[in-house]
Amino acid sequence: MTTNSNTPAENKKMSLTGRIVIGMISGILLGTFLQWLMPAGKDKTFELYFFQLSLQGFLVDGVLEVIGQVFMASLRMLVVPLVFVSLVCGVCSLKDTTKLGRIGGKAIGLYLATTAIAISLAIFVALLVGPGEGVNMPTSSSFESREAPSLAQVLIQMFPTNPFASFAEGNMLQVIIFALLFGVAIALSGKSGERVATLFEDLSVVIMRLVTILMNIAPYGVFALLATLFTTTSFETIENLAWYFGVVFFVLIAHALLTYPIILKLLTGLNPLIFIKKMRDAAIFAFSTASSNATIPVTLETATKKLGVKNSIGSFTVPLGATINMDGTAIMQGVATVFIAQVFNQDLTLTDYITVVLTATLASIGTAGVPGVGLIMLAMVLDQVGLPVEGIALIIGVDRLLDMTRTAVNVTGDSMVSVIVAKSENQFDEEMYLDPNAGQNIENIDFNHLDKPQ
Repeated sequence: MTTNSNTPAENKKMSLTGRIVIGMISGILLGTFLQWLMPAGKDKTFELYFFQLSLQGFLVDGVLEVIGQVFMASLRMLVVPLVFVSLVCGVCSLKDTTKLGRIGGKAIGLYLATTAIAISLAIFVALLVGPGEGVNMPTSSSFESREAPSLAQVLIQMFPTNPFASFAEGNMLQVIIFALLFGVAIALSGKSGERVATLFEDLSVVIMRLVTILMNIAPYGVFALLATLFTTTSFETIENLAWYFGVVFFVLIAHALLTYPIILKLLTGLNPLIFIKKMRDAAIFAFSTASSNATIPVTLETATKKLGVKNSIGSFTVPLGATINMDGTAIMQGVATVFIAQVFNQDLTLTDYITVVLTATLASIGTAGVPGVGLIMLAMVLDQVGLPVEGIALIIGVDRLLDMTRTAVNVTGDSMVSVIVAKSENQFDEEMYLDPNAGQNIENIDFNHLDKPQ
């Protein structure tokens, strides 16, 4: 006789969001406690110094560092195969391959538009608040500026000369281009293409199952990453840059909770509160990893299994957004530019601010979604308006914490654009969007029922 004895236990199982939040809080508390145990200063006994050295070497730089970095490496390991296979499957599922140009145009246009809005909002609020007025801090820095690539160079570099090298180097724009071309070729190859498409469908199921395995250990990886971060992060640094930190954080939250919902409501008519609620898992995960690329598996599952975006759209818009959508980074650049200009008492003209908006928007296309890349982009922006690049030294201390928040904003924007594009292409499941229980537990999703080419 069959019983349902396992059902109560399954129902009581904590959600992925809850487990990640517990991992985050535990990591922050442990990191703060370890920092308290290892105070800075030269007035130390030999025993205390030896204890701190052992604690730092074994626990922080040893166990926690290994767990955190292995987890991040595992996520990055999945990015290229997941993006490639998902994109190929998505293109194959489009009966009319000419739709690709229209879908791509909509996605890129929306990504660039939201980035321009983000940095414009950031500059406006920063000028209103004046976070850099009266700040006097040392400006020495070894941070080197990099020349912003021209638009022509960005376009040329999008096309791979060796796709296998692109896979090995993780060049996502080149991987996306090759996957699109390969998917179109499969769709146009008749019976042979159908057989290859079936293989990619099966590969997609296997890869997504691997994603669920990693999601089950995500809370432990998040715990280790944040414990390591908060062991070395000085809260005095945050206090010294409280106005800058506060302005960036405020604009990031406002962009995520106001700009995105307004755009979503205007272009689709959907309830934005549902969208915000369903983005919790992806946003929290992005906050923990500070990497849009590492969060692609979770973002893609959120878009296709919670928000109702068909796989044919989500498999294209999500990886593309992780590569070129840098709204959170643009916000940091806008506030930082105003902040550094005020610190060095340099006045910027309206033309300078327009240059900042255009440079940051276009530079986002050729910038990978990895931790810390915002500082490289900021150096490009500062160069364009004649501000000293060494000003980055003023904000680099708190950039890691803000990087986590702006990554959460970036993946929210990726999902928002995916919903808009899917709705406009009639590749959207509104019942799934409205269902509060859709995809609630990512680890229980049946990947054998993924959208497949028709």
